[in-house]
Amino acid sequence: MGSVNSRGHKAEARVVMMGLDSAGKTTLLYKLKGHQLVETLPTIGFNVEPLKAPGHVSLTLWDVGGQTQLRASWKDYLEGTDILVYVLDSTDETRLPEAVAELREILNDPNMARVPFLVLANKQEAPDALPLLEIKNRLGLERFQDHCWELRACSALTGQGLPEALQSLRSLLRSRRCRCLQVRAGGARSGENKTS
Repeated sequence: MGSVNSRGHKAEARVVMMGLDSAGKTTLLYKLKGHQLVETLPTIGFNVEPLKAPGHVSLTLWDVGGQTQLRASWKDYLEGTDILVYVLDSTDETRLPEAVAELREILNDPNMARVPFLVLANKQEAPDALPLLEIKNRLGLERFQDHCWELRACSALTGQGLPEALQSLRSLLRSRRCRCLQVRAGGARSGENKTS
């Protein structure tokens, strides 16, 4: 899905955003669209919005509800996915193992073979937010050798890290065939970067 311009890079892409309920996916979606903070309700089903990324890349962003009873249908949204955005609540340490298990299940789906993904550690403005390096270690991102990925800190509340998240989407879209491991906090790299 998507079209390719004369240089071989996709000019438009399907981006699926998933994560546990209350991670802040819908708030992130509307903040990325340039809206002021909006009050959201739990997403039943999905929201779809067009989005422009740097470099004239058009994205269609699917924000899929994360309640337990809806997760069985996540696989129905994966076909044709160009990039996965997985949103974590950085303040919800008790549900982190559940979030990791769901991410693993998504990436094990046959439709997700070699699909790059961006993990957004949301709610980093909160004083009790887990540090990015700890989130990286707990997620075990190095296990996903067949995927190019990035981990970024962000805040749907303040908008911190969202311009960098859009840049990440663009670079991940261009690097679909690579294997890379990157951890980024804001605009600065704070982890390892391996490309093969």
